Amino acid sequence: MEKKYRGPLHEMALTTKTDYWNDSCSINELSYAIENGAVGATTNPVIVKNVLKAELENYEEQVKELIANNPEATEDEIAWVLIENMAVEGAKLLKPVFDPETGRGRISIQTNTKYYRKSELLIEQALHFSDLAENIQVKIPATSAGIKAFEESTYRGVSINATVSFTVPQAIAVAKAVERGLNRREKEGLDNSHINPVCTIMVGRVDDWLKDVANRDHIITNPEYLEWAGVAVMKNAYNIFQERGYKTKLLAAAYRNHHQWSQFIGGDILETIPYKWQKRFNGSNIEVKERIGDSVAPEIINELLYKFDDFKKAYLPEGMEEKEFDNYGAVTKTLLQFSEGYDELVSIIRGYMLIVR
Repeated sequence: MEKKYRGPLHEMALTTKTDYWNDSCSINELSYAIENGAVGATTNPVIVKNVLKAELENYEEQVKELIANNPEATEDEIAWVLIENMAVEGAKLLKPVFDPETGRGRISIQTNTKYYRKSELLIEQALHFSDLAENIQVKIPATSAGIKAFEESTYRGVSINATVSFTVPQAIAVAKAVERGLNRREKEGLDNSHINPVCTIMVGRVDDWLKDVANRDHIITNPEYLEWAGVAVMKNAYNIFQERGYKTKLLAAAYRNHHQWSQFIGGDILETIPYKWQKRFNGSNIEVKERIGDSVAPEIINELLYKFDDFKKAYLPEGMEEKEFDNYGAVTKTLLQFSEGYDELVSIIRGYMLIVR
């Protein structure tokens, strides 16, 4: 009798090594994802703000109570309690599938974007977040300060998730930092089996940035090639990670087309997929088959390398040094967007704080 699947994502989750997460802490969206085989979830300032705005009826009373019960709390303090509460609720929903050996069943909560230059603050917040629930993963930006924070946080027993990451050099730097932290633990006889490090590559934002560069610098190329840049970066990073045996697992994020899902099927990787793209993928007739080993066409990679210095920086393992991460265009653009998302979240809190008595 033929096995019945709820859709392509459910089939992928049950028949391949590729796991997927819900790219949101929305309980409604996460419930749908879990029913279709998802084993994780993630948050960031923009996601939390969007969930609050879209599902305000579910959170309005909580926000009012937090303000009323904490009369001396600042807007930022209330915002972070709300962010933490959303993550903890998601962690509860994922607890039935949580496996500390594999990392399945975790939800990521992101450190304060404004700490991207201060490793000590990132580490302090990472340690705090990791105590919120057993199945918490902590997102830290892959900036220069973030690389330092990955090693120390890992050493302190935190399962990290590198974010604001777009390039092979960033992914390698993250994996090496994690290995240093794990090695320090091992030398002290500490258990590493429950530590499940992840490095995100925001594949769709790689494409977005190269399109920005093309517009800025008046570069003409085959527009279809720009839809494959992030896929090429991810596949190159995956091959390197497999060869070197890093414990850190790669995670694809920021979806713009189906290649950024279908081309990674079969890989021992994670995919964090927004709800709207889950619905699209599940409603598609795309065949679920292994494609992780399929190479991106050489003519695409060669043209992108020839015409875009920023693709060289993203694709080649030696494309950037660690000190260059903070000034890479996709990094600065995303840090700005995350900061603006957080500021909008605080603005919503402010609106309630000024009317609650």
